[in-house]
Amino acid sequence: MKKATLCYIRRSTETGRRDYLMLYRNKKENDPNEGKWIGVGGKFETGETPDECMLREVREETGLTLDSYHFCGVVHFISDVWEDEDMYLYRAEAAETETEALPTCSEGELHWIPEEELPDLPMWEGDRLFLKPLLEGADEINMTLRYEGDKLVQDSHFSSLL
Repeated sequence: MKKATLCYIRRSTETGRRDYLMLYRNKKENDPNEGKWIGVGGKFETGETPDECMLREVREETGLTLDSYHFCGVVHFISDVWEDEDMYLYRAEAAETETEALPTCSEGELHWIPEEELPDLPMWEGDRLFLKPLLEGADEINMTLRYEGDKLVQDSHFSSLL
């Protein structure tokens, strides 16, 4: 089973609006996420802890060094097409001084998206199930999502608010 991390990074603007750093996947060949918006993250390297993987992936894909982050739980993806995956889910705060210049990412386009626009983005159906409690500040999010192709056919989840 594959292991990966996914981090949703938030920044607050001077006007008080909250934006999230999202990655539009449109550059990788044979990418199951092609055409979808996701948070930032990737696969574990040998010997890495979930925190180490998440911090490395965020730094590689965005240039950001995170000082403040929270592990939210594990989402188990089961698929009839792709390799099953345990995804370690995080949320983080970006330091204001680092949020303007985003590097070119080899996997897609990075954009700061206002929080209220996130539900309208094309994304995996199951991502919406964990993104809502994550944005609302849920302390613990654990779920299993089962897909047949691109279609979510079963979900079981547990979330507890702070």
